[in-house]
Amino acid sequence: MATDRLVRQVEFLLEVDRLKGIGRQSYVLGGERKENSAEHSWHVALMAVVLAEHAPETIELVRVVRMLLVHDLVEIDAGDAYFYDEAANEAKPELERAAAERIFGLLPADQATDLRAAWEEFEVCETPEARFAKSMDRLMPLLHNHYTQGRSWLEHGVSREQVVTRFLGDMEHASPAFYQLAVSLIDDAVAKGWLARSG
Repeated sequence: MATDRLVRQVEFLLEVDRLKGIGRQSYVLGGERKENSAEHSWHVALMAVVLAEHAPETIELVRVVRMLLVHDLVEIDAGDAYFYDEAANEAKPELERAAAERIFGLLPADQATDLRAAWEEFEVCETPEARFAKSMDRLMPLLHNHYTQGRSWLEHGVSREQVVTRFLGDMEHASPAFYQLAVSLIDDAVAKGWLARSG
């Protein structure tokens, strides 16, 4: 018979499977569909492993990966607020805190505390690891938009100013290399008509 601890762990793992059903606005490369939040979380975690050498500060990669694997679990309850939807993003913190309480609370207390702390660290974004993790979370949608010829940007009428305001601040502090890459992608997208010059 399974212990109560194992039962709770399995319940959590089954619950977080629901992240696969949370749609995002970024299109998968070479496809007609949009990615889901579970795909995004896996991809940014792998991205951190591959790009860790570009972090300007010493980081604990395991902490970064843990943050990225749990950072969007709250979307199971709160949904994915589109990055440029200001109204949806106003309500986001309260909805996500309630979601974190419920979802991480499914786990045994020690693991609930541990994974909730990783989620909080990502949200507060004050440690080198959190800054690096946040830069991964910002860079991937930028890459998706650029390499799908601005498809999601064009659908939503997003401007260069919006992208710069929302994306570059996090990246500038996390990694000069990512910042320069982001600027070049944004400028190229504007030059090719995939991103409006102004809103």
